[in-house]
Amino acid sequence: MGTSRPVTVLEGVRCGQRANGTAAVLALGTSNPANCVRQDKYADWYFRVTKSDHLAQLKDKMKRICEKSGIAKRYFYHTKEMIGGHPEFLDRALPSLRTRLGITTAAMPELAAAAARKAIAEWGRPAADITHLVVSTSSGVSSPGADVRLAALLGLRPTVHRIMHCLHGCAGGSVALRLAKDLAENNLGARVLVVGVEATALAFRGPDLDALLAMALFGDGAGAAVVGAGPMSSVERPVFRMVLASQATLQGTDNAVGIKVTESGLHFKISPEMPKMVRDSIKGCLADTLAPFGLASDLNGLFWAAVPASPAILGSYQTGLGLEPGKLAASQRVLCEYGNMLAATIFFVLDEMRCRRGSGNKEERENCEWGVMLAMGPGITVEMMVLQAADTGKED
Repeated sequence: MGTSRPVTVLEGVRCGQRANGTAAVLALGTSNPANCVRQDKYADWYFRVTKSDHLAQLKDKMKRICEKSGIAKRYFYHTKEMIGGHPEFLDRALPSLRTRLGITTAAMPELAAAAARKAIAEWGRPAADITHLVVSTSSGVSSPGADVRLAALLGLRPTVHRIMHCLHGCAGGSVALRLAKDLAENNLGARVLVVGVEATALAFRGPDLDALLAMALFGDGAGAAVVGAGPMSSVERPVFRMVLASQATLQGTDNAVGIKVTESGLHFKISPEMPKMVRDSIKGCLADTLAPFGLASDLNGLFWAAVPASPAILGSYQTGLGLEPGKLAASQRVLCEYGNMLAATIFFVLDEMRCRRGSGNKEERENCEWGVMLAMGPGITVEMMVLQAADTGKED
């Protein structure tokens, strides 16, 4: 028989392993590939590189989608030359998954490292002080994955605790940040590097009615954050405190949004009913999350860091929550400048919100102390987190 330990001893050990304090975002970094395509030129570019100019009706439809997208430009790892060298990307009868995975597996660690280096530099401590690494993507399903190569590129310790998760779509970065909060608060001294990275060559395909929306919205990029809790060193400066995280699944929406890996690459399913589903449900989803803080009665008194999946989804947030014009300005700007970068997008939105809090422009400045981080993923799954801006000088 084993030797029993008093409950008080076990409880003492458990408490001693946990951080004393709320997790916070301590630094942020973002990056994009060099290839930039303006949205008003994208339909012409897309139909030219896919050799589909003869599909005039589809091209006109793509142009209308791009005009209404709220996007000015997007960045891509894939180029005209890359697509031209892989005709199997355009013929769904030909297997292309292995080739696509080879491209994204090579691209993602370098792109992620560029964002992570910025975050680590802002954090102010050596990369070797990172204890946990969480990587989220919908652009790869390999093991070992981008996390292993990224750790090597950054010079992280061999003992760093790595977690990689895939195919959470637009909610991927928010899922990773929720996990980072748990890791930071439950491991004394933990400093978690969180990364969302996307290289959408895995999903690039020729035009058809199902493909147009995804091809008109998604772009490539990487975002990173350092998350920690407990005593801060003299160089660490919290940006946002991560107060409470929650998740909800909208009932009856299993088939509304999905991601499938096939022999011809990654396929997205986006129901045209999704905006209505979100609009009708979002306020109820948030009620329980906000209630403990007394915040549910004044949604316009909060700042909003919402992943801009599309203009229609942003419109659903605004209508469903009764938000005033301008409350989603940070999300709209990120959508305009970069498109929807799936798991990477939330880091860009948080960085934009941080900039707006420090802006000297009264029209753009955001002064609210409390806020909500919000994202939608396949399911439909709603990721929510209550944030407190650390520049208020308060902590509850």
